[in-house]
Amino acid sequence: MSSKYRRWWRDAVIYQVYVRSFLDSTGDGIGDLAGVRAGLPYLKKLGVDGIWLSPFYPSPQHDHGYDVADYRDVDPTFGDLAEFDLLMAAGRRLGIKVLLDIVPNHCSSEHPWFQEALAATAGSAARARFHFADGRGPDGAEPPNNWHAMFGGPAWTRVTEADGRPGQWYLHMFTSDQPDWNWRDPEVADEFDRTLRFWLDRGVDGFRIDVAAGLFKHPDLPDSPDPEADARTRDSVNPLAWNQPEVHEVWRHWRAVCEEYTARDGRERLLVGEVSVPTAREHAQYVRPDELHQAFFFDLLGAPWNPDAFRKVISEAMQDIAGTGSTVTWVLNNHDQVRTVTRYGEFTTEGSGLGAARARAAALLMLALPGAAYIYQGEELGLPEVVDLPDDVLTDPIFRRTGSRARIRDGCRVPLPWSGQVSPFGFTSGTEGAKPWLPQPEYFADHATDRALADTRSFWHLYRDGLQLRAALPQLGEGPLRWLDTPPGVLAFARGDDGDGFVCAVNFGTAPTPAPVSGTPLLSSGPCPAGVLPGSTAAWWISDPL
Repeated sequence: MSSKYRRWWRDAVIYQVYVRSFLDSTGDGIGDLAGVRAGLPYLKKLGVDGIWLSPFYPSPQHDHGYDVADYRDVDPTFGDLAEFDLLMAAGRRLGIKVLLDIVPNHCSSEHPWFQEALAATAGSAARARFHFADGRGPDGAEPPNNWHAMFGGPAWTRVTEADGRPGQWYLHMFTSDQPDWNWRDPEVADEFDRTLRFWLDRGVDGFRIDVAAGLFKHPDLPDSPDPEADARTRDSVNPLAWNQPEVHEVWRHWRAVCEEYTARDGRERLLVGEVSVPTAREHAQYVRPDELHQAFFFDLLGAPWNPDAFRKVISEAMQDIAGTGSTVTWVLNNHDQVRTVTRYGEFTTEGSGLGAARARAAALLMLALPGAAYIYQGEELGLPEVVDLPDDVLTDPIFRRTGSRARIRDGCRVPLPWSGQVSPFGFTSGTEGAKPWLPQPEYFADHATDRALADTRSFWHLYRDGLQLRAALPQLGEGPLRWLDTPPGVLAFARGDDGDGFVCAVNFGTAPTPAPVSGTPLLSSGPCPAGVLPGSTAAWWISDPL
């Protein structure tokens, strides 16, 4: 493989910062860019290579920034462009890459171009930037097709025209506050070019691309045979609305823009996509050498706690994705998913329990796999999902649109605990009793950063030690993987060239089993006596030579 493709991103560990929940510098209960800057030394100590910032652009915050009203500025809630520049400078000093979240599938209904489209007439250039269409049935009173939005309800909203009469409908695959762009209109592509260059000129190291399999819809907008599939699965399932072939030309162009900047100064910029497609083979099409550098591989996140399931998704990723010349981008948690501590089983408020043990084991497994890894803030503290938030504090548009708590995302977005025994746990610079934008439960005291750093048995030390070994050992990061024979319920693989001897093993069961190898222990997710692999435990070894 050409050295052109062996860059920092291939085995990087990136920390996802959900800005409004990371650290608040102003005392208003909402995290901000100055808070991120203040937290960078903490992340440097943890050992990550870079950060991905959730959207901080001007927005009415109907979907917490994923409804963008201006792609080239900072919402006053989070700071301003001067503060962003200070954050970039601090990241460079510490050697921490900075990626921005960009949202090209849809914008806010308050975006100036959409407001212009509302004021314009049917067939206008302003409406061509979005998906406006006449309705069906008498007087156009029915939506143009039967599609449903992922967050519930129809995917179409009818507008009132300037003369006061009911008019056309516009498409929104998430909420009516987030109209979908029409990427068949060249003005849209040109506008995003300007946005990419604006932030690249300010020194960013790349972009995480929201809904990267979106952008284009079937040109005829036909009815779907299963119109509620997206809402039912909370995923990009409708084949008429997602994963259209034209999207690959966009990523080829964006890759060329990034390569242009790399040619100027030798710093490779990264494009990593949120790609939700049915198979690893389709996923691989997005990371061909002239498209995205990487795309999140969500199959590991979605795998049940079962060694056969984990081995299957890992093997498919290594075969189909790594074969493109990219590396797999592993993830176990993010801002849209139930945290692993809760997802994998029971948890206790002090951080023990089966779910916590499995989450620790899964973390070591992920960090031992070939490729890159993304960590979601609070994952390194062993934070559980907050499942008992009262209805009156919920902000997820899924709850607003459906009235159902099923798969809502507020529980993984509760602000981080940093110090102390009572909320706000050092999250906000306001006085004790200041209220974070989502309430923190009392048991967050057991997960606070100051306590985690002081306890060598904590999740934080497991992650920090794993990241240090990952950086130090030549067998880890990019490279081959070889499965080992194991007893039932155990998954084990070797890394590095033959004879290098690094082994990761995970006992998915609850009963102890003999260790699959002998040798020098490096790290384990729980107490691991010599020659034994306890239940719900992962361990790393340098094995004895054969």
